[in-house]
Amino acid sequence: MHPLKTDHPTILIAPDSFKGSLSAAAVATAIGDALAPLLPQAHLILLPLADGGEGTAAVLQTACGGSWHSIGVRGPLGDPVQAQVLKLRDPSVAVVELAQASGLLLCDHRDPLRTSTYGTGEMIRAALELEIEELWVALGGSATVDGGAGLAQALGYRLLDQHGHSIAQGGGALLNLAHIEPPAKNLPLPAKICGLCDVHAPLLGPTGAAQVFGPQKGATPEQVVILEQGLALLAQIIQRDLGRDVTGIPGAGAAGGAGAGLVGFLGATLVSGGATVQEAIGLDRQLAQADLLITGEGSLDRQSLMGKGVGALIHKAQALSIPILVVAGQVDPTLEEDLQRQGIASASLVAQAGSVELAMQNPLHWIPKALHSLFADLL
Repeated sequence: MHPLKTDHPTILIAPDSFKGSLSAAAVATAIGDALAPLLPQAHLILLPLADGGEGTAAVLQTACGGSWHSIGVRGPLGDPVQAQVLKLRDPSVAVVELAQASGLLLCDHRDPLRTSTYGTGEMIRAALELEIEELWVALGGSATVDGGAGLAQALGYRLLDQHGHSIAQGGGALLNLAHIEPPAKNLPLPAKICGLCDVHAPLLGPTGAAQVFGPQKGATPEQVVILEQGLALLAQIIQRDLGRDVTGIPGAGAAGGAGAGLVGFLGATLVSGGATVQEAIGLDRQLAQADLLITGEGSLDRQSLMGKGVGALIHKAQALSIPILVVAGQVDPTLEEDLQRQGIASASLVAQAGSVELAMQNPLHWIPKALHSLFADLL
């Protein structure tokens, strides 16, 4: 079946990143380069996506323009790293991407009792000097489970033990927390601060920061218990000393509880990272003029279609009756039949390469082959 109704189609290429392999921009470019010889008369629109995780700032800069501001900060284990704050022009928004300072990819080894969001706080401090109207903090991809305690320490909050001494950094130190003192000098906060979340997890409990995401960051079962107790104590003391309840907020568990920290320490609002980015890059406007959508991500599964990122885009395209093709690193086999019933054709790099390892080693080799297999069936 030919998915196109014109010989000069407008094709929107809007993938998310293939995590651990390719950025969203690199995926979009690879799809565009492979598609151009197949449909030389097509008008290709490349619009990489992000959901608040790694690469969010780059996606926003590519689509919206803006200037980069480099800063040296502490990495999750205290090593120096270089990070970049993005300042968008209209409206005047600074974008801080937590993964650049406190991300899992910066760790030689995973140690969630010690990893800290201190470097993210240093990025926020630099962003506050840019005369901004809004601050967006992209929360995905963290190596931390410290509830945002580190970023608060970098911003001048004193997190003290029962003897009045500053506690150490990292989620394991939260059990020593007895009191929080705000910065001696008021922070020059903008009117609006948003935490861009890629998950809706609460701070505590079986679906929270420690129990669900702690093991992904290297926590043993015993350490998960320590981290959960530390986050619970942090939430209790934030409410007592700062007057903000962070326990029942969807997204508070994002980035090891940094979502809760943004709310508790800075009065932030937590929002969907995917929806915020899609609005900022004008995705709805671009989609409305498309004759075909090509999207995808590293691993497409049922969770992908539950309203975030690529799933939200697919639902929007279906509502507009726009044909959809999916190119993904891998596609859940139980999902392929459902996609076919919905008229969505999909191809995966793993199916072309024969294994996850081979697909991830050279994704730029397998993306054209996956795309060719789609169009061989459809055109």
